[in-house]
Amino acid sequence: MITVIGVGPSELPEAARARLAEAALVVGSARQLAVAERAAPEPLGERRTFELGGDLSPALGVIAASSGPVVVLASGDPGFFGIVRVLAEEFGRRSLEVIPAVSAVAAAFAKAGLPWDDALVVSAHGRDPGPAINACLAHPKVAVLTAPGFGPAELAAVLRGHPRRLLVAERLGEPDERVVEGGPAEIAAGRWADPNVVVVFDEAAAVGRKGRAWPARRLPTRWALPEEAFEHRQAAADERPWAGMVTKAEVRALALARLGPGPGDLVWDVGAGSGSVAVECARLGAAVIAVDAEEAARELVAANAAHHRVAVTVVAGTAPGVLEGLPDPDAVFVGGSGRDLEGVLKVVASRARRAVVVALAGMERVVPAGRLLADGGLQVETVLLQAARLRGVGELHRLVPTNPVFLVSGMRR
Repeated sequence: MITVIGVGPSELPEAARARLAEAALVVGSARQLAVAERAAPEPLGERRTFELGGDLSPALGVIAASSGPVVVLASGDPGFFGIVRVLAEEFGRRSLEVIPAVSAVAAAFAKAGLPWDDALVVSAHGRDPGPAINACLAHPKVAVLTAPGFGPAELAAVLRGHPRRLLVAERLGEPDERVVEGGPAEIAAGRWADPNVVVVFDEAAAVGRKGRAWPARRLPTRWALPEEAFEHRQAAADERPWAGMVTKAEVRALALARLGPGPGDLVWDVGAGSGSVAVECARLGAAVIAVDAEEAARELVAANAAHHRVAVTVVAGTAPGVLEGLPDPDAVFVGGSGRDLEGVLKVVASRARRAVVVALAGMERVVPAGRLLADGGLQVETVLLQAARLRGVGELHRLVPTNPVFLVSGMRR
């Protein structure tokens, strides 16, 4: 039997002390072994111990070779982003007994005085921090498990300019425990000890509504919303390039299917117009950057994002030049590109990690667009969308066609 004991701010419970007394082998970090040494009924030094390092393989081999009961020490709740996953895969879940402590995430939210049944928890430990960053940009309350090389300062530096507060809870339960709250600039300038958890939140939405389940956030009950759900200009009243450019619901439905936005993703909406695609991607949990050269269009994007209560970062500038300083996206929607469609597609095809979707009205641009995406290593599919909506005319009905639109999609193999 392997007993996994969570080490937290409180003293070890009686059951954990009993397992330590019986153990033939105790495995943990130097800090955790010191805690166990103080809690054990008799000194651990008289028994075999093994200190955990960054690579768990040696520890797994020692555990497998043990002929008696084993205790594995871990931080907080070892079943929450912890070692229980590795041990269950290696030895089977029925060989495990888990005695958890309060998780570092729960303790951090307690220090912040915030409920967390509606929070998102992400990890940047031993993995690409990009999805964790994107989650912090898209969601109003996120806990981030950090890692050496990507700690509170690095996370805060990326969040500069965004309406977020950060609470850093470091070395929870230790004599040198420290909890600091501040804005991104303040946290980015600090020095932080490991291990730590960072709570990133929007002060205006930190408490929110009463939760019914965890995680409280669910996918919207509807997407591909009607055009009336977005403020937009009418082409007849305004002749600027983006005028009347709200992507029709039928086009948005297929575009969203190809883009596949979700929590942890970053989506660019290039030539955003009214921002309907940007807002829909944000409603599905993605972080979104909407780019447009027209000030009035950017105001529409901001207004629509506020109306639908989602976070969309609005960037002023002309593509492709303005794209150079942006973080690499998972997916890109190109709804408007000005005159340099070729330049825009070369950039997005080379940088998108998963997908590019281009909406085009002019047939002459369709084949060259597909070639440019293919040259960027994407698998291309082109669809012409022609929809008609039923409208009543007195006692009769007729079909009213929407403008046909080509969708050129490129998917990373």
